[in-house]
Amino acid sequence: MKKPNAVVKFFKDLVSEVKKVVWPGKKQVLNNTAVVLAVCFLSGVVLFAADSIFGLLLRLITG
Repeated sequence: MKKPNAVVKFFKDLVSEVKKVVWPGKKQVLNNTAVVLAVCFLSGVVLFAADSIFGLLLRLITG
């Protein structure tokens, strides 16, 4: 069983660690968001193209 002091120490350490975090600025967040959206879009296009090609090949093979 944990002591109550251990719980208090945990939260004090938690606050201390959160203060050390270097939070990204607005520009960096927007840039990272744009990169993620672009990669998602391009991945979707590639997957759509591959699916279309394989579907076409399958229809040609099966008649």
